[in-house]
Amino acid sequence: MPRDRIRLPTTVLVTVLALAAAPARAQEPETDTRAGLIEQAQAEKSQDLHPYVPNPAEKYLDRAETILTTGMRWHPFFESAYSGGGFTMGAGYRHYVGSYDSVDVRGSITPSGYKRIEGEFLAPRLFDRQGVLSVLGGWREATEVGYYGAGTDNTPEDRANYGFKQPYGAATLTFHPSHRSVLVRGSLEASQWAQTPGSGSSPSIETVYTPETLPGLGATVNYIHPAFTIGLDSRAAADYARRGGYYGVTFEDFSDPDARYGFTEWDYEAIQHVPILREAWVLSLHGLVSTTGTKSGEQIPFFMLPSVGGGSSLRAYSSWRFRDRNSLEIQADWRIMVNRFVDTAVFFDAGKVTSRTTDLNLHDLKTDFGFGVRFHGPMATPLRIDFAYGSEGFSTVWAASAAF
Repeated sequence: MPRDRIRLPTTVLVTVLALAAAPARAQEPETDTRAGLIEQAQAEKSQDLHPYVPNPAEKYLDRAETILTTGMRWHPFFESAYSGGGFTMGAGYRHYVGSYDSVDVRGSITPSGYKRIEGEFLAPRLFDRQGVLSVLGGWREATEVGYYGAGTDNTPEDRANYGFKQPYGAATLTFHPSHRSVLVRGSLEASQWAQTPGSGSSPSIETVYTPETLPGLGATVNYIHPAFTIGLDSRAAADYARRGGYYGVTFEDFSDPDARYGFTEWDYEAIQHVPILREAWVLSLHGLVSTTGTKSGEQIPFFMLPSVGGGSSLRAYSSWRFRDRNSLEIQADWRIMVNRFVDTAVFFDAGKVTSRTTDLNLHDLKTDFGFGVRFHGPMATPLRIDFAYGSEGFSTVWAASAAF
């Protein structure tokens, strides 16, 4: 008898065939999943990797930073012979005498006749990188330095100009013992200050004062000048920092071999940089108090008195605007990073000078405020432009260093 055929329903047949084919499909790679697409894109991108190429503007700024802040042999030098000399032009040549030690010969001049020429030997990595030695020698001349009288009770119309010529030589050793933030500095300087008549639009100082009314007028003074500093310094660099601080005390002795104009000076300084929003903003604070003491039978010459006023203190006032036996400065900058080369800042300055240390308080301060732009590298500020306003009007500051 022929066997009967068993007929399966159509739905059951489709199900069986699907189950039989399922293992084969499971073994096929799913190349269209999200993970697969990412892996494929990464593999394609890895075939086209190359170093980052700066655009033309970045190349120019990198070159400018190298010239201004690093070890180029020929380099610009924008430091004036003395504060208040005006726009300064200069150049220097650096020769390396070892892996890091160098000799730098440089000079500068201003349209008003301020001149400076000097040479420096620098050894930046002594004592297992804990010490820096500088040996400096040179000559400078200033032609129209302003003197307005002692104290703050005077006006811009009281200005008289004087000049000076000064040869100098100094050796400075800065040492960070054991812990990097501890700073000890010692220096010894020998110099001669020859005070001369002033030029410019204001009267020369000898036409307004006499040696009896103004100590040091027309004098030539030789100084042996030792100084000692101890402090804490957690900044990455003194001339440009976005975090850290400096707290130090400096004692200076100005010894006159002729026993006429010897005196001592104490400086108490504090700087703190407070980074905000990952250093995009920085609140920078600065305070400085200077006090002097006379030696028996000697006087402080007028041109050596502590002062406030100028591009690094009261920025809306002339350099050396206020002078007396003691001085006080308070400054605050709100610095905003534009890019890695440029910062802007809103700032406030306050200060005063007094004949007595007991008057060093917050009363009757001279003040100003303003806005500035700073062009900088990682460790230095080769150009700073500040626009300041105070009780005596507007002032524009061009400087080759940070304010503090």
